Amino acid sequence: MESCGPGSRGGGAVRRPLHSAQAVDVASASSFRAFEILHLHLDLRAEFGPPGPGPGSRGLSGTVVLELRCLLPEGASELRLDSHSCLEVTAATLRRGQPGDQQPIAEPVPFHTQPFSHYGQALCVAFPQPCRAAERFQLELTYRVGEGPGVCWLAPEQTAGKKRPFVYTQGQAVLNRAFFPCFDTPAVKCAYSALVEVPDGFTAVMSASTWEKRGPNKFFFQMDQPIPSYLIALAIGDLASAEVGPRYDLLFMPPSFPFGGMENPCLTFVTPCLLAGDRSLADVIIHEISHSWFGNLVTNANWGEFWLNEGFTMYAQRRISTILFGAAYTCLEAATGRALLRQHMDVSGEENPLNKLRVKIEPGVDPDDTYNETPYEKGYCFVSYLAHLVGDQDRFDKFLKAYVDEFKFQSIMAEDFLEFYLEYFPELKEKGVDSIPGFEFDRWLNTPGWPPYLPDLSPGDSLMKPAEELAELWVTSELDMQAIEAVSISTWKTYQLVYFLDKILQKSPLPPGNVKTLGETYPKISNARNAELRLRWGQIILKNDHQEEFWKVKEFLQSQGKQKYTLPLYHAMMGGSETARTLAKDTFEATASQLHSNVVNYIKQILTPKGS
Repeated sequence: MESCGPGSRGGGAVRRPLHSAQAVDVASASSFRAFEILHLHLDLRAEFGPPGPGPGSRGLSGTVVLELRCLLPEGASELRLDSHSCLEVTAATLRRGQPGDQQPIAEPVPFHTQPFSHYGQALCVAFPQPCRAAERFQLELTYRVGEGPGVCWLAPEQTAGKKRPFVYTQGQAVLNRAFFPCFDTPAVKCAYSALVEVPDGFTAVMSASTWEKRGPNKFFFQMDQPIPSYLIALAIGDLASAEVGPRYDLLFMPPSFPFGGMENPCLTFVTPCLLAGDRSLADVIIHEISHSWFGNLVTNANWGEFWLNEGFTMYAQRRISTILFGAAYTCLEAATGRALLRQHMDVSGEENPLNKLRVKIEPGVDPDDTYNETPYEKGYCFVSYLAHLVGDQDRFDKFLKAYVDEFKFQSIMAEDFLEFYLEYFPELKEKGVDSIPGFEFDRWLNTPGWPPYLPDLSPGDSLMKPAEELAELWVTSELDMQAIEAVSISTWKTYQLVYFLDKILQKSPLPPGNVKTLGETYPKISNARNAELRLRWGQIILKNDHQEEFWKVKEFLQSQGKQKYTLPLYHAMMGGSETARTLAKDTFEATASQLHSNVVNYIKQILTPKGS
């Protein structure tokens, strides 16, 4: 497959050698550098039964077929794949043959597993005769997966309709090894196909470029473009569809879905929290669409370079938002992002090594455990700084198109991108912009802490200043209600209200009684159904120990399981009064069964900090 690494390009041009070709991925146990993956095919049957082992229990069973080519000049005697203890592999079959063979003979081959980490294991397949250099072959693995972190089973009561069960897979970052044995690394990409059989009355959907129904209960999917393994996604349930505009497929997930959105190609999974009724959270959809280029088309080669996916996507999201909604609104939204980064760094400590753009992931550490605001917001600041160096928005936009064209269908490192940037703008290379004191590219990548450069958000002042001034009025012990009521917030957009609440939160705890009056004055905020407002109001309630509204925190956490909303509220509860800490434990007990396993583990860490 030409697009998996350096090779030929249309017109015979040779692709540049990439730094990522030598990049290490400590999160993969597989021998992904020894074999090129040409294609992957899943043939699965879904059964909805009770949880747990035993006959009739819920599970996916069938086969995965990997078409591979040996890359080692000396050949290979073993293939290692990423797998997981929840996968039960029962057979491995190898098909090898000379070119021109109609149907290569299938032979059973031995396999065994080896420990790797708490989030996966190695599946080792032995070749009876060593695989030759450049030899192509197929490996078919028969397996079953029931309960596990990559395949999420929901009982009917955990879904919106509450009538039928639902199952979905979540691959990012390293969870698809618990869905099917694979090279579970963003370093390599391949096309895939799948045939999925479902029970009567169920529909299957996947992150694929084409699909067709085969009979009453079978669905066939094909993804023609090469993608990394983490973007292969499946959902099965009682699904209904609606046309709402030009085709960009979104799957609104059950409330327990842990993310705002997951950019699975051709089928973005999104949280139902986005259905705010006022189109105020459209930025999440813009973000996921932007991943089509940044993340899906050009991908970080390992999870230490996650900022390449997210920093560029945040930049693209805000460029699109500026064109659609204007600079003032986009700067306001960016200011709320900056506030989240400030909040994160205040909690984690600026010097925390996770606050580097390039994170060093140690062997055995789950990349998901390094997830935070830094790759998003600090990454956005770095891309904005590079645009600032260019000094011409139109030229930088053209560069971004050239960047995507240069590296499409490939996985890269920061060096690949930055070398291309300096080649594209030779005048900047000549000036030595990569080593300006205090703004060195190396410092951006490898030094933790606050971004050395912050984009100018002053075009948002017309929206931010009134929110800041109103927040100031609420901090005084003697409230000037006449001045407060003179400010009409009825026309404020959601992000203006969010910005106002962020300022209130920064100034909390407020003088006694102020939060009660605040809630009574603005029922539009204190009784909001918009998730962004509910998050902030919950944090304010907890920081001010306003116990009579603690029920709102519990109600919000029972209604959804999005990580971005759930974890900050648990941090706030555990950092609050004894009553707030009790609320945290009671709420977790009531909601744990409906949450994603990763979110459950993170909440447990918050409830029982290390060393306690």
